[in-house]
Amino acid sequence: MTDTRATILVVEDEPEIRRFLRSALGAEGYKVVETGTVKRGVIDAASHKPDLAIVDLGLPDGEGLELIRKVRAWSPMPLIVLSARAGEAGKIAALDAGANDYVIKPFGIGELLARVRSALRSVVRPAGGGHVLKLGGTTIDLDARTATRDGAPLHLTPIEYRLLTSLARNTGTVITQGQLLREVWGPAHESDTHYLRIYAKQLRDKLEPDPLQPRYLITETGVGYRLVCD
Repeated sequence: MTDTRATILVVEDEPEIRRFLRSALGAEGYKVVETGTVKRGVIDAASHKPDLAIVDLGLPDGEGLELIRKVRAWSPMPLIVLSARAGEAGKIAALDAGANDYVIKPFGIGELLARVRSALRSVVRPAGGGHVLKLGGTTIDLDARTATRDGAPLHLTPIEYRLLTSLARNTGTVITQGQLLREVWGPAHESDTHYLRIYAKQLRDKLEPDPLQPRYLITETGVGYRLVCD
């Protein structure tokens, strides 16, 4: 796959910390999208579809908790809080709102990067705990973000990859059309079921031995889709 580095959204109103995070994350190969407000953060989460977000709690136009709740309503992406609030009540509130982790300022960049790596590993782990999908002659390494078919490299577009990983998180389970549309395209496209039909067909053309008789990407009529692995 081409240019499938993880994208990280940084929502932080202090320019110095944003620059520091941009530099540190960029040096690790991550693509960074940054903003300083709740409103812009929600928009960027929907438009850029990041793989993970780092969120400050005290933002100029509101609480980071508001952003976490809004994003969590449609996306399972990992959300790491980065805040100077060290009290237990603040941590509990953030985790209850949907955050996955909580890092207190001032922070060590080594620890933060380790937490980012851990969160990204968890988000692409399909049911059963494995990291590699086997679909007949197709092998997809979710950690390395690479795909091969019969030993040859297989190109997946970013949207195809996001759709595949959304299905892979719950292998064997039916995922509703609405959930897939929210996770892959954002809440504004929840009714655009034709997007799913188009990209499901594209995935079948790339993954299935016989796309007209799919064995791996199964349509549950009127409900959603299910990914079945070997």
